[in-house]
Amino acid sequence: MAGLIRRAIAAGVSSASRSTAASFRYVVVRGMASEVQAQQVDLKAQDKTSLKTFSIYRWNPENPKKPELREYEIDLKECGPMVLDALIKIKNEMDPSLTFRRSCREGICGSCAMNIDGCNGLACLTKIAPSSSVRATSSVRATTITPLPHMFVIKDLVVDMTNFYNQYKSIEPWLKRKSPPTEPGKEIRQSKKDRAKLDGMYECILCACCSTSCPSYWWNPENYLGPATLLHANR
Repeated sequence: MAGLIRRAIAAGVSSASRSTAASFRYVVVRGMASEVQAQQVDLKAQDKTSLKTFSIYRWNPENPKKPELREYEIDLKECGPMVLDALIKIKNEMDPSLTFRRSCREGICGSCAMNIDGCNGLACLTKIAPSSSVRATSSVRATTITPLPHMFVIKDLVVDMTNFYNQYKSIEPWLKRKSPPTEPGKEIRQSKKDRAKLDGMYECILCACCSTSCPSYWWNPENYLGPATLLHANR
């Protein structure tokens, strides 16, 4: 009788062990599956956050359509960090008709001046704002790019700089001596003290960002020279 009881207990323990092991394997497998699913969701979220929308001003004088803001979506993982990188990528890979000025990509020439999210700046020096940034202006967190404000638009992001350069030319911005050189025909050396007088006055690259941000220049550009030209006149 005692032997039968012991065998029954052993059989029950063995059955319980098998049931526990099966349950444990189920929990482990289910946990691993949940972890894989979580990783997949996380990867999808990362892929989604790497996408960036740019809303760019488009207008072609040869097309009777009104100006519009056209949206382009790019993957920031496949693009450089600056707004100019995004514009070049869009032009090279998505829309070759997009027109804008660029040259040095180093913040020296001033060619890529434009309005980015409501602020004038150089596209080559302006970092792309992430999709979650408060700088983004639309419901889809797009970066809005338009031409310099209150300037005649030639096409897309290219504005007519003729008046701006004519104003600069009118002040004769080159350095002039107040007295003739003592030894005509020879090099006129500049002392370090005289050179230091130019600090803060020669760094302007004539990008027109400051002038086109000035309300007085907006209202009377024919007569008001604007801050950039006045800076050079003071020099």
